[in-house]
Amino acid sequence: MNRSAPTELATTSITKLLRMYAIPGIIAQTAASLYNMVDSIFIGHIPEVGSYAISGLAVTFPLMNLSVALGTLVGMGAMAMISILLGEKNYDKARSVLSNVLTLNTIIGFVFTLVSVAFLDPILRFFGASDQTLPFAHDYMVIILLGNIITHLFYGFNGLIRASGHPKTAMALTLFTVLSNAALDPIFIFVLGLGIRGAAIATVLCQAVALAYSLRFLSDKDNILHFPRPAFQLDWGIAKQSMLIGMGPFLMNSAACLVALMINQQLSTYGGDLAIGAYGIINRLTTIFVMICIGFNQGMQPIAGYNYGARKYSRVKRVFILTAKWETAVTILCFIISEFFPTAAVSIFTNDEELISIAAKGLMIMNAGIAFIGFGITSSHFFQCLGMVKISIFMSLSRQLLFLVPLIYLLPLWMGQKGVWISFPIADALSVLVAVIFITRLFRKFSTLHNGEDPFGLGGETV
Repeated sequence: MNRSAPTELATTSITKLLRMYAIPGIIAQTAASLYNMVDSIFIGHIPEVGSYAISGLAVTFPLMNLSVALGTLVGMGAMAMISILLGEKNYDKARSVLSNVLTLNTIIGFVFTLVSVAFLDPILRFFGASDQTLPFAHDYMVIILLGNIITHLFYGFNGLIRASGHPKTAMALTLFTVLSNAALDPIFIFVLGLGIRGAAIATVLCQAVALAYSLRFLSDKDNILHFPRPAFQLDWGIAKQSMLIGMGPFLMNSAACLVALMINQQLSTYGGDLAIGAYGIINRLTTIFVMICIGFNQGMQPIAGYNYGARKYSRVKRVFILTAKWETAVTILCFIISEFFPTAAVSIFTNDEELISIAAKGLMIMNAGIAFIGFGITSSHFFQCLGMVKISIFMSLSRQLLFLVPLIYLLPLWMGQKGVWISFPIADALSVLVAVIFITRLFRKFSTLHNGEDPFGLGGETV
């Protein structure tokens, strides 16, 4: 295997690089969103109980977001570190980062599973489960939690494989999990009669197979990034640095957990179980477009990180601008579908006319401001790629905690259930304004530099 492959990140045209790295990421992330969407579609059509089953699935979102948050705390920071270290040609330290990901994700995944399973029903009640939806939420989540370590390691390693110059391999692994899950879902849910538990079993089983291949791939010494000996190592210096960089996405996902909890509680108060189910449907649909943006971000990440490590600031700036344009086009498409075809979009998930009506109206209102949120998504991830921790954290949290949380409690006092939905476009608009301010300041700093200068040090924050 070509050990000099990552140097193309400093020499090949930005447009070509972004296509090369982003297209596999987009396919992988779109597949990942379809992965969850397929579960929802099959669950929503379980005879007689589909509407309550999909509402039960929506109740699990906060807990699943918290699990993702813990995974990103380790994985996303490690991705940024590895890209920068490869740019510096510090391969030994990059391998130490990989070893840390294996050790930390195993420990964190085990502890999270132990605590969550022990208190699962009270947690789900707190997240908005009712007597009707709790059995479905419990049956699905207990299996997902038992496979939590597998999920953490698979997604963590998948990102590192991509960051080390193998985006097609990372994409193929994600595609495998999606296609195999789509094939197994109807068998486990309907043929074997396992219902919502069958969807969870299929999910964990497919990820386990993909993880086994990932471990084999990262054990190959012909790859620049491979496990050192011993594979299980814990360097607290590396752990601290990677978790600091990953703190932005960790807090973003933790905030998503908190916000999902609050939304479920508000929708339960003003609309009941079907309103929670409607939010679950809207969330699944919107996630498709957000994940496409994340795919672009994953393409941007190794390019921006490597060139920042190599101090090629003009290339760093160009990759951001191009990524932001493409992501904005994606979110404009989401806006068009949400506003002009809402009923057709939500009908994929259920035949229940009342649930369709609630979800269609919610979709139109909730995504009224999503057109330009692609710029905000790009901006937040961009600062993370450069190791600018404080700014990344602030931008990650501003939309959800600073803007959205107060709105979802205040607006329903006057507008009822509609107030919950309308909180989203207002928060979107404010978060994009924040992103414009920070990116403008950073680019002014870049404009004063020449390639090769290091005015604030890797990971420094002078913006």
